Amino acid sequence: MPDDIKAFVPGPRVHIEGRAGGPLAGLTFAAKDLFDVAGYPTGGGNPDWARSNPVPMRHAWAVQRLLDAGATLIGKTITDEVSLGIVGENAFYGTPFNSRAPDRVPGGSSSGSAAAVAAGQCDTALGTDTGGSVRVPASFCGLYGIRPTHGRLPVTGMMPQAPSSDTTGWLAHDAETFARVASVMLGETIPTAMPARLIVAVDAFAFADPEVVEALQPMVGRLRALVANAREEIMAPAGLTQWARAQRTLQPVEAWATFKDWIECHNPRLAFSVARNLLLGSMISQAECQWAGLVRQEACGRMRYLLPPGTILCMPTTPFPAPKRGEPLSIAGGQRDRLLCLCCHGGLTGVPQVSIPGAAIGGLPIGLSVVGSPGSDAMLVGVAAALRDG
Repeated sequence: MPDDIKAFVPGPRVHIEGRAGGPLAGLTFAAKDLFDVAGYPTGGGNPDWARSNPVPMRHAWAVQRLLDAGATLIGKTITDEVSLGIVGENAFYGTPFNSRAPDRVPGGSSSGSAAAVAAGQCDTALGTDTGGSVRVPASFCGLYGIRPTHGRLPVTGMMPQAPSSDTTGWLAHDAETFARVASVMLGETIPTAMPARLIVAVDAFAFADPEVVEALQPMVGRLRALVANAREEIMAPAGLTQWARAQRTLQPVEAWATFKDWIECHNPRLAFSVARNLLLGSMISQAECQWAGLVRQEACGRMRYLLPPGTILCMPTTPFPAPKRGEPLSIAGGQRDRLLCLCCHGGLTGVPQVSIPGAAIGGLPIGLSVVGSPGSDAMLVGVAAALRDG
């Protein structure tokens, strides 16, 4: 299959047949190049990572899970360099093509996975989400995407970045496939019963562009019809920017700890923005980390209050649709900061989130997200399916 969308890692294409007769038989999937596939290097979006790390001998847990369920692996996909990116551009391998918005970025760091699914080259694809790396490309490419409850799924064989925030996620073009994959990955049946209560996060909607809020209103209206008891609440009373600042403190510190030895021993080639962010992570003080840890405790408590069992929260997945490709760092940096403000609660509090397609601004996709309490992943997938049917 030709890679016209530049979604797949250069070199020999991986192809591994799934187990015959499994619940996902007949489906194809791709895996972000942070997941180990036995016999193939894990590149991590950087040409020096694969050269300085051994070729894995076993599949990552998530890859094995899908293969055992019958899905066939058809390739490994490009990621933002060492997963430190959120728009989907890679200085070494380029920017995968966003079929829904050809002059725009696909979103990252699961950029290639989103591009492959959006172009119909596979039915589903594995991604990772630390600070928004499944949710953002799902919104930008018009896909279903999930960040599961932190710690629910094994991350064995998945290249780490910031372990206290890292999760395995997946993307799909349609709700049926998304739910089939979710049932296998989560190990439970997707419920049809709707939650009892809905919270509309007014501060998250206020943070998004006015055009985004307007475009999402029909979806919010359908969601209100599905969940009879709805109210408006502020998600982050201290401010989304404060939550984001805490995540921008904790995540870079962990990323530096993850990659420090590799950098010191191998002096790898790194894009400027990636090297800069790692260097900044190395200089964050213990006092700042302690402050950020307190904000994390506060944020977790707030989400427990807002999201008792049977309650979901809705919000824009991203504050704007996909930006244009090749924006200068001075512009891209501001876009990244705004994206993190609407994504930071995931890594900070570990709650599950599903991004649902269905809205657009001038033809550019934008996603609506539903968020639930830890362990409510399957319920959120069920809500996504019901919203499609409604």
